[in-house]
Amino acid sequence: MFEGKSRTLFFRFAVPQMIGLLFNSVYTIIDGVFIGHRLGREAMAAAAVAVPLIEILISVAIAAGSGAGVLIAARLGAGDREGARRLFNTAAGMLAAAGVLVALLGNLFLAPLARLLGASPEILEPACGYLWFIVTFSPFQLFSFLLGGMARNDGRPGLAMTAMILGAGSNILLDYVFMYPLNLGIRGAAMATALGPIFSVLILLPHFLGRRGELYFAPCPLRRRWLSDAGGILVCGVPSFVMEFSIGIVTFLYNFAIARWGYGELGLAAYLVIGYLMLIILTLFLGMAEGLQPVFSRFMATGERERGLAMRRFSTGAFLGVGLVSCLLVFTCSRWFFLAFAPEDPELIAFAVDRVVPYFCGFFLTGFNILMISFWQATQETGRALAVSLLRSVILPPALLLILPPLLGREALWVCQSAADALTALFVIFFLVFSRLS
Repeated sequence: MFEGKSRTLFFRFAVPQMIGLLFNSVYTIIDGVFIGHRLGREAMAAAAVAVPLIEILISVAIAAGSGAGVLIAARLGAGDREGARRLFNTAAGMLAAAGVLVALLGNLFLAPLARLLGASPEILEPACGYLWFIVTFSPFQLFSFLLGGMARNDGRPGLAMTAMILGAGSNILLDYVFMYPLNLGIRGAAMATALGPIFSVLILLPHFLGRRGELYFAPCPLRRRWLSDAGGILVCGVPSFVMEFSIGIVTFLYNFAIARWGYGELGLAAYLVIGYLMLIILTLFLGMAEGLQPVFSRFMATGERERGLAMRRFSTGAFLGVGLVSCLLVFTCSRWFFLAFAPEDPELIAFAVDRVVPYFCGFFLTGFNILMISFWQATQETGRALAVSLLRSVILPPALLLILPPLLGREALWVCQSAADALTALFVIFFLVFSRLS
């Protein structure tokens, strides 16, 4: 499964996960299309409030999956199948507990959560209606990503892709049924989003319940080794958590910056559709990076350092190429994308189109940063991966949002994320050159 040239492995692992994750992101975007057409700008702003929470849930799942995946790949590479299975069950137990906790606390504090995520009094009620489904069905959201990641590490990238695609397809169908024939409004859109991951989980479960690979469910008693395994998963998964969580962080920060600088409901709705476009591009990069994790981890476990570096070089060219093409398409075709959400709102379309170039001008470097995070994480150089993750999400974006608008005017807030990725890429390049010279 891990034999062949870099190009072969890239298409075997990176491309299926990219396609699967892209389809998985589609159902969030389809919600926006249906909401925009059926319910209008206010409902779009209410749905935007839930985006950071959805991204946080995904980041938790990907962190557990990637952290466990790095360790599992190392164990499988060393022939320790029992240790790999123990790590799989530990990760599953951790996410089960997290999902139950989110569902319970989310339902107890639904209105405060909506306010915390940026809901204004005008949209609090629809925002709470949307959020209820997200928090209640959060365990399935978490498990759909975990099981997909584990299937890839168990040599089944095609199964993970299929589960994501069919989950997304079910959501698209349910969006139409719930919002048009059944006329359930924004709650219908949220219900479709919440139910999609259930179908993904149902497709993935037989692989693990039927013991069709090296990883399957087994009793995992709470003892010192369990706690040690859980700690190792968390440490290895932190860079992925920050990398995925950055989408939620940036959305959260932008929601408040947009409100602070007086853009109001128009700005929030425009950032929602810009965010959907951003999500597509990030999904391409994150999917490829997640798909490559088992490859990088296996090469490290088997001592094939040169093959790992060759894989990284090939992937760097692929990521930069995808980034440049994506930015070109965004600059030339974004109006048609935005029209799918609000064809009867020319003010919203014009506002969003005017902000596309500053917002996406540095996004061709985003993939390079994400690839290096994934490579260093997969090779257990967690400190380097974490430093890059923190720079592009936790450190630079809030600092630039705080500094640039007062200095250059409020329009400067739209360039902050691209500037953060450009500065992060310079840091990564400097580190690579310095490491080679030292």
